[in-house]
Amino acid sequence: MTRRINPITAIAAGFLVIVAILAILGPYAAPHDPYKQHLLERLTGPSWTQDGTSEFLLGTDRLGRDLLSRLIVGLQMSVGVALLGTIIGAVVGTAVGFISGHFEGWIDDILMMIVDIQLSLPFILIALTLLAFFGNSLPLFILLMGMYGWETYARLSRGLVLSAKRQAYSTAIVSLGATSARLYGRHILPNIASALIVQLTLTVPAIILLETSLSFLGLGVQPPDTSLGQILGEGRDYLGSAWWIAVFPGFLIFCITLSVGVVGDALRDKFDPTLKTRRT
Repeated sequence: MTRRINPITAIAAGFLVIVAILAILGPYAAPHDPYKQHLLERLTGPSWTQDGTSEFLLGTDRLGRDLLSRLIVGLQMSVGVALLGTIIGAVVGTAVGFISGHFEGWIDDILMMIVDIQLSLPFILIALTLLAFFGNSLPLFILLMGMYGWETYARLSRGLVLSAKRQAYSTAIVSLGATSARLYGRHILPNIASALIVQLTLTVPAIILLETSLSFLGLGVQPPDTSLGQILGEGRDYLGSAWWIAVFPGFLIFCITLSVGVVGDALRDKFDPTLKTRRT
């Protein structure tokens, strides 16, 4: 008997597919040039408002740029930064966890001490300090996003590796002469991949919110590039006169993080063996 898909999960997954398509297409999906200024049309409201026009569906910003086009381009930047940062953090954290779980002993103690130090420091302070010392550039900003959450992957993968090493199949593979690289790459990693994938879905929304927060403060993506957080930051000065500049990117950020969280919960329910045991 096939299990029916939760309609809320289906809606969230469908929304994320649309977001992914728009992020891939970027400027090609934008109805206008996102950087072209129409000063005579500045702060024009959405098309359904009294002062809106059909030319600009979601209105324009303080320089007369089409807000919908800028949201699409900003979506591409925010999603790209979040995905790259998540992948960097996952790769680094998982590698640290595998090294720690393999060697154990004093190497494990040192690596876990570094993880504890990372967990004890507010990451926003680390980000502000690095940006103040090294300046702001897009590669540095992406690497900074990659530093967020790597310790979670390190602890998770370490625990899973320690548990998998003591399983019967690992002992049998080692006794047959398999190398450590083959043991971890061909057998242990595929067995723990589901837990790491679920963690990925939990980290992406957090990195999106972190990127949004830093860009909102003017410390993230810098002009002429744009992101959802930067558009949101530009709109804070016009909440009374041009509410759409801040409301639409904020609502889009909310929908993305909520959808990723819903899909992540569904993946956790599917892959978590303890939940399956409880249901049976």
